[in-house]
Order: sequence, then C-alpha cells, then structure tokens
Amino acid sequence: MEKMYYSISEVAKLLSLNQSKLRFWEKEFKQLKPKQNNKGTRFYTKEDISTIKKIQFLTEDQKLTLPGAREKMNQKMDVVDKQHMLVERLKSIKSELQNIINAI
Repeated sequence: MEKMYYSISEVAKLLSLNQSKLRFWEKEFKQLKPKQNNKGTRFYTKEDISTIKKIQFLTEDQKLTLPGAREKMNQKMDVVDKQHMLVERLKSIKSELQNIINAI
C-alpha cells in the first residue's frame, strides 16, 4: 500500500535534494504548498512531489533561473508536463542502452 503523505526527509532523499532547497522552493513557487501540522511538520502528497519534480526539471535540466521557472510554472502545464515526461523517458532509454552495452 502506498503512502498518502511523505515527510520532507523522505522527499529530499527520493529526489536527491536537500531539505533547505525544498523549503526555499515553497517560498518561491505558489504551486508548492505541502500540508503542515501545528508544529510546522510538512506532509507532501504525490501531487506535491510531482510539482517538485517539475521545478527540478525546469531549474536543473532546462537550466532556467528561478524567475524563468516560475514563469513556466504559471503557464499552461501541458507543455511542461510533456517536456518533463519526454526527458524522463529519454533518461530511461539511455539507462537501458547503458545496461545493454555493459552486458556485452
């Protein structure tokens, strides 16, 4: 059974990010608003993780500045989603090809 909520440490480890960057992105991107309890503990949903992956794609893979990434996130998301899925698929294909080469 999959979890409904993930802690900031779990998300950071899953996406190879540090927790401070996640907290910073929360301030920079209105689309990223994880739930918080009274103590301030963050609880990320799958949708939050998807948003983080898009921000990560725009800032790291597309090399956009934060203002550029914010602008893209505010645009119609179909374009960003398609670009992100394409890059992820290409990375997967590259990995599969590397495995084939290593097996030969």
